[in-house]
Amino acid sequence: MIVEQVWTGNNGRNFFYIVACSETGEAVAIDPIDPPKCLAVAKEKGWNITKVLNTHEHGDHIGGNDAVISATGATLMGPYNAGDMIPGIQEGLREGDRVKLGTTVDMEVMETYGHTMIHISLLGESDAPQMLCGDTIFNAGVGHCKSGGHPETLYATFRDKIARLPDETRIYPGHDYITNNLEFTLDREPDNADAKKLLSEVEGQDPDNALITTLGLERKVNTFMRLGSPSVIAGIAEKFPEFGDSPTEEQVFLSLRRLRDNW
Repeated sequence: MIVEQVWTGNNGRNFFYIVACSETGEAVAIDPIDPPKCLAVAKEKGWNITKVLNTHEHGDHIGGNDAVISATGATLMGPYNAGDMIPGIQEGLREGDRVKLGTTVDMEVMETYGHTMIHISLLGESDAPQMLCGDTIFNAGVGHCKSGGHPETLYATFRDKIARLPDETRIYPGHDYITNNLEFTLDREPDNADAKKLLSEVEGQDPDNALITTLGLERKVNTFMRLGSPSVIAGIAEKFPEFGDSPTEEQVFLSLRRLRDNW
């Protein structure tokens, strides 16, 4: 299984993905917001896009569907409960379904609700587990919940699903926000040496060759995955004294999301 991360260079700093079978060249375009780039990459690589898949309903993820499908005849896949929020879905996907292509692509569907209430992610494996996570996880951050989501649900997704995944899982997010997210981590946790080091390494990075993080690294630098950190807890207790000196992990997560919304 080949995962190709494609940088759009648009104002939203979107990534989209093409996942291809290394033996047959069959491919699925995931959230292909930039159709010309999507089609050009597939042509250059010799891949045949037979499916388009959306992780969720936001326009910066579904806006390229029609053009890519018109050019390729691909089938549109997406969350089973999208309704008219994603027009034209031909194959609805739910928790535990599998997306298969050729002989090497086999990805498990996860319902990763929170950023929106129909959001899905994909788990595949080649030499390491790979998570194509849309706007659920960003490098050093998580998705906002202001456009059809719920922060309590996002917390539950992290507690019940993301937490069980192994450290070596590679993260493929829908946007490049790593610099701002690391700065937020350091605002909450100034003593985080791993975040400081990573920020110095990625400042000014070429998004066409962006760092692919792992969950193991995220657990060191992503403040939303460091709910037990004494520095994070102390900061939340100061900002939200109603929680006392020992806020729950959910209270820490929800407070971080509130702070990030206005940071």
